[in-house]
Amino acid sequence: MKFEDLLLEIGGFGRFQIFILFILCLPRINLPMHFLLHNFLAATPSHHCAIPHQEAFVNLTMEEVLLISIPQEPDGTYSSCEMFSQPQFHLLLNSSLQPENNSIIQHCQHGWVYDHSQFTSTISTQWDLVCEQRGLNQATATFFFIGVTVGAVIFGYLSDRFGRKAMLLVSLVFSVIFGMLSAASISYSMLAITRTLTGVALSGISLIILPFGMEWVDIQHRTFSGILTSIFWSIGNMLLAMVAYLVREWHWLLVAVTGPCLLSIVCLWWVPESARWLIANGKVKQAQRHLLQCARMNGRKDFTVSAEALRRMSTNKKPGQSYSYISLFRTPVLRKISLCSGAVWFGVAFSYYGMSMNLTGFGLNMYLSQFVFGIIEIPAKMIMYVLVNRVGRRQSQAWALILTGLSIGANVIIPKTFTSLRPVVAIMGKGFSEAAFTTVFLYTSELYPTILRVKGPPQISARKGVPLQSLLK
Repeated sequence: MKFEDLLLEIGGFGRFQIFILFILCLPRINLPMHFLLHNFLAATPSHHCAIPHQEAFVNLTMEEVLLISIPQEPDGTYSSCEMFSQPQFHLLLNSSLQPENNSIIQHCQHGWVYDHSQFTSTISTQWDLVCEQRGLNQATATFFFIGVTVGAVIFGYLSDRFGRKAMLLVSLVFSVIFGMLSAASISYSMLAITRTLTGVALSGISLIILPFGMEWVDIQHRTFSGILTSIFWSIGNMLLAMVAYLVREWHWLLVAVTGPCLLSIVCLWWVPESARWLIANGKVKQAQRHLLQCARMNGRKDFTVSAEALRRMSTNKKPGQSYSYISLFRTPVLRKISLCSGAVWFGVAFSYYGMSMNLTGFGLNMYLSQFVFGIIEIPAKMIMYVLVNRVGRRQSQAWALILTGLSIGANVIIPKTFTSLRPVVAIMGKGFSEAAFTTVFLYTSELYPTILRVKGPPQISARKGVPLQSLLK
């Protein structure tokens, strides 16, 4: 008897599976709240050089003080990174007479003044990560995703070695620890380190949840379950917009998006270890107990299975045979699949995050953009669930990427004066990019032999988890 046959006997998609998937979806809501947090955590409000000795200008309005102290850009706005070395009082008589001598213009000498109307504080305002230091601001996102990449490799091995539930618990605990340490950061260096470690921990959650849930679901419902649970990523997208709108101080924003992990830790108590993993690792007594629990909850009270029957279940892996990332390139067919699917993953991830990290570039309020970008993902997932079964994975993947590229290209061409058209095209592009992301998980997982699916490009990307059918032996 195969494990798939056993699942059918105990109910492959009953109340037990729905209960497990619901609990595992809770931390999935948390993932985009951290993965896309950089939009709000590192937001840079409008700013200008701090002007010293303002008490000498008591008879001038603030606008006049800025006029004589800060050079103007061609569009009439005040420079963010430069100031006059001496007040230019003649500009009070004729503001159009901008100085022709650039020697009197210098970089900010006394810090910056920020507009706090939208954000109480961000890491940009906390440590002046603007002008010459703005690269450090953007680097925080890079550090985080470096951690995600490292975590994908680490937890991919550990979850196979020590079990899904144990490693998911470790990931959640360390996500809380490093998330809270990030919120308590007293220096940029501390923040960079803790955000990197947070990325490592969250990668474990992203990597483990999908195979953990799918190993309890029968083959017929795996694609449906994968699409269903991925919707919770989109829900997290929308919740991030609301949380960021309500919490404008970056320390408390980090606390707000990290805190829900505590609920997931508590709820994980009711989730049993993967019976498939237990059987594969010889822990048949525990697997038998969980299978009987599943059967009872699904109304299959007459179901029985002996420990000896579970021991006889074999895997496709031959004794002494091992697989590594090098196995992805051992044969010409695997090399072709790995290189091509790797290129597809790069295009999918690049377009998705390129749009997700550019909330202010489409003419909408950034909170509204975040919320709408989350909403549009839900119908995109539902449409792709229908299309992949009707027109196939390859056609669906190709057209989703083509339409994403056309939408991005159109927004480059459309003038910024078209304030209504640009957001519409951007929202469509976001929907197409999510459609491409939804398809690529299913498509690439089915291209690999079962034993290698966990090590393919979807695992390396580690955005939302591993392939839908990974570790099915």
